[in-house]
Amino acid sequence: MRQLGRRRSGDPRRAFVGVMEGRVLVEGSATGRALVLKEPLSFWGGVDPATGEIVETGHPQRGEVVTGRILILPSGRGSSSSSTVLVEAIRTGTAPAGIVLGEPDDIIVIGALVAAELYSATVPVVVASPAGYAAIRDGEQISLVP
Repeated sequence: MRQLGRRRSGDPRRAFVGVMEGRVLVEGSATGRALVLKEPLSFWGGVDPATGEIVETGHPQRGEVVTGRILILPSGRGSSSSSTVLVEAIRTGTAPAGIVLGEPDDIIVIGALVAAELYSATVPVVVASPAGYAAIRDGEQISLVP
């Protein structure tokens, strides 16, 4: 099991991705199977918040379900409205259990933070190092641990 989001002593904003370093954007704990996306994803028009299904036309993983998975994506894409769709998915229980990014995405972070504030529901968000990101395999069990 790969450990993501475990703090290194002395630096509360750094995280480990396996033996590789990453950065915590939204703290929390989650465990689930990795869903590694081949392309960026917009939650607005890309994920159905009622089902957790990827519905973005032309996305290579259209039809996959993000619910309860550790979503591994290179970056977010699209509108600032994506944060509201992520909030709604978190509220309804169809969101990913956690999110690992290849690069920081403010819109995803805003969605996760708003849901934590409004609904006390946490979806941790971590930015992996390039080597750590590349090492994650689709379907493997991932833990995000504070």
